[in-house]
Amino acid sequence: MYPTLQRIFGYSQFRSGQESVISAVLAGRSAAAIFPTGAGKSLCYQLPAVMLPHLTLVVSPLLALIQDQLTFMQRLGIAAASIDSTQSREQTQAVMAEARSGALKILMISVERLNNERFRNFIAQVPISLLVVDEAHCISEWGHNFRPDYLKLPSYQRQLAIPQTLLLTATATPPVVADMQARFAIASADVVCTGFYRSNLDLTVEPVSSQHKQRHVFDWLTQRTGQPTIVYVTLQKTAEQVAEYLSRHGVAAQAYHAGLGHEQRVAIQQQFMAGQVNCVVATIAFGMGIDKSDIRNVVHFDLPKSIEGYSQEIGRAGRDGLPSECLVLANQDSLQVLENFVYGDTPEPAGIRNVLNELLAVPPGQAWELTLTQLSNHSNIRLLPLKTLLVQLELRGIVASRYAYFAEYRFKYLVEPQAVLAHFSGERLQFLQAVLRCAPQARSWCTLDFEALFKSYPTEHSRVVKALNYLAEKGWIALESKQMTEVYAVLQPDFDAPALCRELSDYFQSKETSEVARIQAVLDLFASEHCLSQRLASYFGDKAAPLHCGHCSVCRGEVARWPEPEKLPALAGLSFSALCGELMARHQAHQSAGASAELLTRFLCGITAPLLTRLKARNLSGFAALESYPYAQVRAWVQLGQA
Repeated sequence: MYPTLQRIFGYSQFRSGQESVISAVLAGRSAAAIFPTGAGKSLCYQLPAVMLPHLTLVVSPLLALIQDQLTFMQRLGIAAASIDSTQSREQTQAVMAEARSGALKILMISVERLNNERFRNFIAQVPISLLVVDEAHCISEWGHNFRPDYLKLPSYQRQLAIPQTLLLTATATPPVVADMQARFAIASADVVCTGFYRSNLDLTVEPVSSQHKQRHVFDWLTQRTGQPTIVYVTLQKTAEQVAEYLSRHGVAAQAYHAGLGHEQRVAIQQQFMAGQVNCVVATIAFGMGIDKSDIRNVVHFDLPKSIEGYSQEIGRAGRDGLPSECLVLANQDSLQVLENFVYGDTPEPAGIRNVLNELLAVPPGQAWELTLTQLSNHSNIRLLPLKTLLVQLELRGIVASRYAYFAEYRFKYLVEPQAVLAHFSGERLQFLQAVLRCAPQARSWCTLDFEALFKSYPTEHSRVVKALNYLAEKGWIALESKQMTEVYAVLQPDFDAPALCRELSDYFQSKETSEVARIQAVLDLFASEHCLSQRLASYFGDKAAPLHCGHCSVCRGEVARWPEPEKLPALAGLSFSALCGELMARHQAHQSAGASAELLTRFLCGITAPLLTRLKARNLSGFAALESYPYAQVRAWVQLGQA
């Protein structure tokens, strides 16, 4: 172990916790590493990966994180690659060939890749030594960034016969750790938590009113000229505004958010890593997995969404161990925007009932097949809560997820069809002739008609997919697939729909209450009269942090007092028809029923929903007109206006 550590990674010794985790993995046991951001979690899988006999499969939630870790590993000469949405067909096939031949030691993917039928067919043929789950807190509903697809990972591990798992996270509270441990059957002795206290981070909370925040962050940064800095904001438009303000006043800054093109985001990230750009004003995606050791400052221009998010984001500062500063510009003016993100993920009871009605309409004995985007549009439920709803139906034993497949396959010949068929004989030739006959060509591309194929040549769907993949691997066709279809077995076709709808509505309401409480916990932390470092460590169950760190604003005697929020005009003085009239008219033209109070409230608060997207509601004058008001207050005003 030590010779490999020195030879490949250039380290003579392990950091805290690393040796315990790596020893457990190399001994054939599953393990979990709960380390602070920047404390060396990646080594816990990278070192075992080069020593284990087969492939290490790493599941990671963000493309930026994957690409950054790949760059690091490739620089060390580790045979690592990814399969992701940015690659061409040729690039993906080259990676698959490497994995199949055994030349690859590490393959990185997103969790959604495992829903891909073609990928699962491929990876099932590759021996795997270890499954690594990065940002593993995403598997827990108690976590701050729950992702329903993560719940399927224990099942995938069994299906692919992967003998052991390594879970990695920086932000897991004790209930989340227990949940992770239970789902993957990890022994308590193999859960290694190194603590969350960072002695080199100076934590400061400064109450600043909204109208003074830009000037305040500019003045603060001019005293730290040239130091690598991340300024975190909530909204894309705020990133643009703050970056423009700073640049105009002499602090060169770049905005970074999901609204920018992929190439532009990559360029900004590379410039920041190289020191060509020292200040990035970003939404929360920036920084995930970035291994830049000398970030000196992290500023929260807006309130973070959770204590876990705050901990993760400040953890990007000072990874080299040198003193670094973390500043929060605190006021309650952005509170409604944060809460609106939560309210937008709570499905309306009518939307839940639409999903249940579709399930009830499945003929007895048949599977329930659905495409998420279509069901999202039909039910007016966002994709993430819709996936959560489907997982809840599974947990209640109503349905069971069987598999997913692409409903549409199309290909174009790279060689003549007869040249393809010449490689086959007997039944395989007859089968392939039937496939090609049922794929009529339109200009260049041939789209396979599965229904016609199954009538003329009864066979398994999986056999057809494997055959097409084989032809593509041989370079005889170029293959594309789309329209992912989820297939569920219906276990309880006679469920009580009204009762289940109420139960699921209560579940989502409870989740909403929990998420709003998570935001309140952030406010309570920043207004604390006790040491901020100690409060933060205590939240994550770390009892070893000092009671008084001496390097936070509270320890310096600067307890934050929230400035009074800006006074807003009374809603009673606003015109309901002026703000909602355009949307109601457009809704009436497209839907038979009138717009619900919840839909109108979301419209006024600037919360997107599938139906509002279809109605192009962002272009209407009332959209986000009341985003600064509390959601419940806007809903009450809407209900009064509808009466």
